[in-house]
Parts: sequence; C-alpha cells; structure tokens
Amino acid sequence: MRAVILALAAAALFGAATPVAKVLLGTLSPFMLAGLFYLGSGIGLGAIFIARSLRGRTPREHVFRAAEIPWLLGATIAGGIAGPALLMLGLSHVGAATSSLLLNLEGVLTAVIAWVVFRENVDTQVFLGMVAIVIGSVMLSWQPGAAMVPVGALYIVGACLCWAIDNNLTRKVSTNDAMAIACVKGLVAGPVNLSIALFNGASLPDASTLLAAMLTGFAGYGVSLVLFVIALRELGTARTGAYFSVAPLCGVALSLAIWPELPGPSFWIAAALMALGIWLHVRERHAHSHTHEYLAHTHRHRHDEHHRHEHDFPYSGDEPHTHPHEHLPITHTHAHFPDIHHRHRH
Repeated sequence: MRAVILALAAAALFGAATPVAKVLLGTLSPFMLAGLFYLGSGIGLGAIFIARSLRGRTPREHVFRAAEIPWLLGATIAGGIAGPALLMLGLSHVGAATSSLLLNLEGVLTAVIAWVVFRENVDTQVFLGMVAIVIGSVMLSWQPGAAMVPVGALYIVGACLCWAIDNNLTRKVSTNDAMAIACVKGLVAGPVNLSIALFNGASLPDASTLLAAMLTGFAGYGVSLVLFVIALRELGTARTGAYFSVAPLCGVALSLAIWPELPGPSFWIAAALMALGIWLHVRERHAHSHTHEYLAHTHRHRHDEHHRHEHDFPYSGDEPHTHPHEHLPITHTHAHFPDIHHRHRH
C-alpha cells in the first residue's frame, strides 16, 4: 500500500504541474519552459542531496555501478531530451485537445514494453485495472471535433514512446538512490532544453517567472520522479505506470480550482473508472512458488524474509539501512509484486 500511495502522489504532483504550465506558456516558449522545469528539478534535488551529504546522511546506494550507467543515460536521453523535443514538434502541428488525448498513450506503452520486452507478469485483474484507468484518462481529454494532423500525431506518439522507454529503463537503476536518479536527469535534460530554446531565439524570463517555473519543475518533475522511482522498486513498471496514469485527473481537479467550472458527466465517469482501476490493482493477490536466483545489489531494506544476511561491517541494529548485500538462491511461496526481488519469469 505504501508504494501505491507514493505512485499516486507522484501522479498528483506531475498532474498538478500541467495547469501551472498552461499559465506559464503564455510568457515562455515550450522549450524554455521544459528546460526551466528540468533545471529546477535538478538544482532543487541537488541542493537537498548536498545538504544531506553535509549532515552525514547520504545513503551508500547513490553510487551507480558501471553496468548501470548505460541504462541511466538511455533513460535520460529518452525521457529528458528526446521526449520533450518530439512533444514540442507535435504541438506545432496538433491542437491541445488531440495532444492531451494522445499523451495518454504513455501509460499504455509503458505497460506494453514492461509486459512484452521485460516480461513482467500481468494478471487479468491488473490488465482490466489498466484498461479502466486508461479509458478514464482518455475521457478526461476527449473533445469531439478535434482535428488530428497525422504528422503531428506521430511526433506525439513518439514522445509517449520515449517516456515509456524511459520508465522501463529507469526500472533497471531503481535500486539506487531515487533522488540521485532524478537529480541526474534534471541536470542533464534542463541545460539541453534551455540550449535548444536559446538557439531558437528565446530569452530568459524575469526573475519571478523563472522562479515560478523552476519551483514547479522541482515539485512536478523532481519530487514526483523521486516518488515514482521508489514505487518502481516495489510495484514494477507496468503497475507504477498505471497508477501514474491518473495524473490527468489531478490536473483537471487543479484546473477546476484555478478556473472554477462545474465538471460535466464525463469527468465523474472518468473519475469512477480510475477509482475502479486503482481498486482492482490494490486488491491484486499474486502468489505462487518461485525461485530467487543469486543477486547482489544495494538498496534500503529491512531484515525481512528476503534479507537474511550477515554484515561485514559494525552493525548497530538500525533498520531500515543501506549497504551492498547478496541474495542466495531460495525457493518459497508468498504474495508479491514484480519488485526488485521478483523479476522472474512465469
């Protein structure tokens, strides 16, 4: 349940950033706004990371292994650079309503890649929950009569595919410190997007607008991503992506608070479908006999049934704690999600 709450909180923060972005887009170019969002995320999380280090509270899990760098680099390029670039190209050809509709493909493509490429298990109940959430998300953004331009639509589908790839590649490094992952993405993607904006003739905004954009990015892109990565560890990519698909509902709710207007029937039907999807996921009970192969990694953990290991350093008994540890092969049966310890084939 903790991971579900974190995934929903990540969606709420990301969804809430959308109405704010709509306001800021009146004075900023799309690339400038994307750059400031990511830069605010990277700088904000970096400041927290440094402060935590100075206080001696930096976990040992933030050091990436050499084998993980390609996964992190791929996720940063796909989700922080290519995704936003394709989205901006699409927005120049496609109306806002159609764009919003197409962006709902991210959750679907994330789940499809997780299920087909990375072989995450999918039960009927989980699949039906995903369908309910996606239909609800589509209903929120559907506007009859919105025209679709094929070229622009392809750009936006490409952006969704990039973010879906990002989500699945981030799963490969999710045992590391979530704050370090999000910080790296922000500090790389922010300058790249800003450079594109400046190259195209944009200029930096006034101090108040710049601060508003960076603070929004810190919450909606930075803190949101930290929570998303933590949820990835415990739920797997497809399920976390499904919960994250409720972000449009959060965005619509904040929009109604900013621009009060009685929502129509489609809003309430969409909300009910999303609630149904979440309920189907929460009540999932996936249990069977499975074998854990040898595994060595680093992450924050307690000494539960999967962490029966000795310590090669003075151990005070504090839990949870973080250190490199090994998992010996074991076969047992219990309810589980496709988390970092249960990525086995079925």
